[in-house]
Amino acid sequence: MKVIAFAASNSKKSINKQLVTYAASLLEDAQVEVLDLNDYELPLFSVDKEEELGQPQLAQDFVAKITASDALIISFAEHNGSYAAAYKNLFDWGSRVNNKIFQDKPAVFLATSPGAGGAANVLAAAVNSAPHFKADLKASLSVPSFKQNFDSEKGYLTNKALNEQLIAAISHLQ
Repeated sequence: MKVIAFAASNSKKSINKQLVTYAASLLEDAQVEVLDLNDYELPLFSVDKEEELGQPQLAQDFVAKITASDALIISFAEHNGSYAAAYKNLFDWGSRVNNKIFQDKPAVFLATSPGAGGAANVLAAAVNSAPHFKADLKASLSVPSFKQNFDSEKGYLTNKALNEQLIAAISHLQ
């Protein structure tokens, strides 16, 4: 099984990237590629830019990664209650390449934040929109208070209950 995993963030110190990397490591017998959104930096999407540029190669490359995968794990960063601008921009460009961008791939959606909310607002938005963009959403999980529940040096969830929930969520992709 080939899995594409990424944090919906362009932060070089992304806690969502730490979470999605750990989550992907829980899969057995899977070939996992963890993408970095910084590798897909595009001009700000607009119909005017699209008319000028067409479909940029980086947007096509991103959609091709999804196409070549068997499953997806995405961890959403929350900026002011919504998607991080870097993700939303890439998503907007990618959805012009294929408006069913997730292509019926089985998916697990995650989110985390330093606070008690656990990026629940953006996760809810992603979960609610998943069917419209053809994600076969198998599970979702919000991880609150990241620094209290995740050991960044060792790269794993220290909160047993959350870890069990994450294992259960990821098991839906096996």
